[in-house]
Amino acid sequence: MYWEEEKECMSRDDLEQLQLERLQSTLFRAGTNVPFYRKKFLDQKIDFEEFGSLDDLRRLPFTTKDDLRGNYPYGLFAVPLREVVRIHASSGTTGKATVVGYTRNDINTWSHLVARILVAAGLTKDDVIQIAFGYGMFTGGFGLHYGAERLGASVIPISSGNTKRQVQIMQDFKTTALVCTPSYALLLADYMYENNIEINALSLKFGLFGGEPWSEAMRSEIQSKLHVLATDNYGLSEVMGPGVAGECRERNGLHMAEDHFLFELIDPKTLEPVGPGEVGELVITTLTKEAFPLIRYRTRDLTRFPPESCPCGRTMRRMSRVLGRTDDMLIIKGVNVYPSQIEEVLLDAEGTQPHYQIVVEREGRLDKVTVMVEVMEAIFFDQMKKQRELVEHIKSRLATELGITVEVKLVEEKTLERFEGKATRVIDKRTL
Repeated sequence: MYWEEEKECMSRDDLEQLQLERLQSTLFRAGTNVPFYRKKFLDQKIDFEEFGSLDDLRRLPFTTKDDLRGNYPYGLFAVPLREVVRIHASSGTTGKATVVGYTRNDINTWSHLVARILVAAGLTKDDVIQIAFGYGMFTGGFGLHYGAERLGASVIPISSGNTKRQVQIMQDFKTTALVCTPSYALLLADYMYENNIEINALSLKFGLFGGEPWSEAMRSEIQSKLHVLATDNYGLSEVMGPGVAGECRERNGLHMAEDHFLFELIDPKTLEPVGPGEVGELVITTLTKEAFPLIRYRTRDLTRFPPESCPCGRTMRRMSRVLGRTDDMLIIKGVNVYPSQIEEVLLDAEGTQPHYQIVVEREGRLDKVTVMVEVMEAIFFDQMKKQRELVEHIKSRLATELGITVEVKLVEEKTLERFEGKATRVIDKRTL
């Protein structure tokens, strides 16, 4: 099944011609309307009007998340704010979020691309789709919601959390497709097993999962326990949100929306392209974004492009599931978390020492984060009331900064291991 077969199965020659035309349009929009890019092009003596080949893309400068933060909030917008109908944002490492905007055409494109990955996964307008992603500034909930509506399916915008109610809604509303993080899908499966809820009595057929790393072993477990066809999808707030790439029913890689984005894989050290089939850092250039065009955006995500074609007939290239990161970002319960965010809160709390460790574990089906921080001797041996007050203060600040709840443990001075070189701040004990 295809959402629009003529686009998803177009020849490479036609696709590359379309990409070039759209790249030229994007470069004109960014170089004319975005001071950041206008200065970049001028400094590097780049005349974007002379671009006549996709190979010329390598002459362009990279864009990084620091560039987005440095132009907070609207510095990279290519249209006046009156033309922006939606604003989303992701968390930042120093309190500055990365802010993205959408024109009405951008929203239409977004919903269209999400509908494409839904159809590739097997869904139709006859499905009832339960979206258990959080809504709000996070792009996941709204992106999948509007894509499902574009498809014509029935949408249940239940949002995240409240497991008991999630299951009740599945039973009562005859949910056929579940959209959430893979870890939450397993939590739902465990809840149903513990409460003697018969899976076969549900109407579930499909599961579309993303927002966090997961493995083939997790896929097999989800499919076995929930009796669904589980597919992966990829997106990032800075570029668009969900819909950038998604698996078809073959489940052998995520088809990339190459008619709307240019994808590169580079060696993160040399910044040169990697060889065919090799792992590299994913770099994305938007081709149709009006409000917020991005040129050669370094995602920091490591992946590879499988060289073989897909039996489904789609001609757009595929990417493998994200294999890791080139920076220290953690993904906890679908939320991007940087150790520097935690460090800033800890060092701002009176009585703490500049020594801490972040332990990430999988407790049951969900991620658990424990922050261990050294405190001054006077506090550690002070009355329990003051210790509890400090713990609650740090937990509250971290919840506000990160958007998730973490545990905090105070430890004595010189308790945590010291390192001669770069300190190991994060111990990730999760197994997928």
